[in-house]
Amino acid sequence: MALQLFASSLSLLPVLPGLIIVFGLYALVLLFGNIYLTFFGPLSKFPGPTVNAFSLVPFIRSTWNGNEGIDVAALHDKYGPVVRIGPTMLSFVGCPQTWKDIYGFQKIGRQLPHKDKRFYLQPINGVPSIITANDADHARQRKSVANAFSDKALKEQEPLLKKWAELLLVKLKEKAVAEDKIDMVKMLNCTTFDIMADLTFAEPLYMLENSSYSPWVTAIFASFKKMATFRCLKIYSTVSKYLVEDILGKMPSLRAKQMRHWRFTTDRVDKRLANPPRRPDLWSRILEKGEDRLSRDEQHSNASLFMIAGTETTATLLSGSLYYLSKNPEQMARIKTELRDSFQTLDGFGLESLAQCRYMEAVLKETLRLYPPVPVGTQRQVPKGGATIAGHFLPEGANISIPHLATYRNSSMWTDPDEFVPERWLGDGRYEKDARASWEPFLVGPRNCVGKNLAWHEMRLLLATTLLYFDFALCKESEQWHDQKVYTLWEKPPLWMKLTPVKA
Repeated sequence: MALQLFASSLSLLPVLPGLIIVFGLYALVLLFGNIYLTFFGPLSKFPGPTVNAFSLVPFIRSTWNGNEGIDVAALHDKYGPVVRIGPTMLSFVGCPQTWKDIYGFQKIGRQLPHKDKRFYLQPINGVPSIITANDADHARQRKSVANAFSDKALKEQEPLLKKWAELLLVKLKEKAVAEDKIDMVKMLNCTTFDIMADLTFAEPLYMLENSSYSPWVTAIFASFKKMATFRCLKIYSTVSKYLVEDILGKMPSLRAKQMRHWRFTTDRVDKRLANPPRRPDLWSRILEKGEDRLSRDEQHSNASLFMIAGTETTATLLSGSLYYLSKNPEQMARIKTELRDSFQTLDGFGLESLAQCRYMEAVLKETLRLYPPVPVGTQRQVPKGGATIAGHFLPEGANISIPHLATYRNSSMWTDPDEFVPERWLGDGRYEKDARASWEPFLVGPRNCVGKNLAWHEMRLLLATTLLYFDFALCKESEQWHDQKVYTLWEKPPLWMKLTPVKA
């Protein structure tokens, strides 16, 4: 046996030098190719760190470490409105025309930049959701889904939304008496997940009733960081893409967690379809669309999406609003005065009447600016033949995006960009030069957020409920709550607050 192994190793000797030469030449080709792209390629005119222009490693390291939002904002502060953040990647701060160029509607003779598939993970059944669908399927799916989020459909849901605001009020009153401090991140997440489950499946998750996360929602939160990590591996190269999809993505432990999440969602959809509720819900509207209605597989894919996109982001915004109001007593006093002078009880709340509270609207807008729930850019890829973006002609295949945090904290676009100033949205002369037209927290164009009407109604209703009935004081351990990592979404620690009831 030993002689056979020795003979075998001898037979490989002539091959090894050849392999070394092949791999060496391949490495040299990559090296000189990167050098050419860095200094002479079509994106070489754009400013940014040389190391970013040469390699994806800095961008991936930033994403992996949870610093993408802050790091890209710092690059824009240093280099200007367009920054090269990777060999083929450009980041733009969003003036109105740039938003339209990257995310807007397609025009005759102009192809729209399309989604870069490396940055998006398909549903586990392989059937695209409204987020991952191609343009044709997206248009059909959106037509069906938009019906569920229309003003008329949401007006039908006003009693349900108020029911959940009332339960939040009850639970906060109980906790305010029994506990010295309350984690408002948890309470708001429990509320928004229960609302969306009730709207989507006609059955809540009963998290608010128990004031605790279900195992399913706990798994969703744990997945955000893992998905950001997988995205880092997937975008690095074709080899890494297959490593993620064919090896890591099929590891038994990870696959089992994915399947548990998927089965929970699909079981809920199937149960809802088999037992239509007496009251209308979102699915009632989706199923009205005849030939444009979603297939069963598409319903499964989109239900999973709704339970993430329509929940965590709303709770993030509300948590941020309470935090920044608590850090700014003058603004807190002003919003409480507006609400308490306008309403005596929660019974007086209506979707239309709450929308008339101008200062509360300014508070929500300012929180969306200072603490956008999705702080990083939504990636697009320049189509075949190239495209003109913000006055620059870009080659096909270039990756482009507008990061919200970098745009809304940019000192050349906003006065006091790091300060919480709702008055900037109310005509205060000190902020007349603010680039308010560049504020697009729900994106623009055909793929803007289909659920933004629901998000606005929820944000107004839940913020008004909490501030009408309670005074809030920030606990010492949450003084620096805003110092957070980003894994596509903010990684939020508990927001500990002391609540004092002001109404019986």
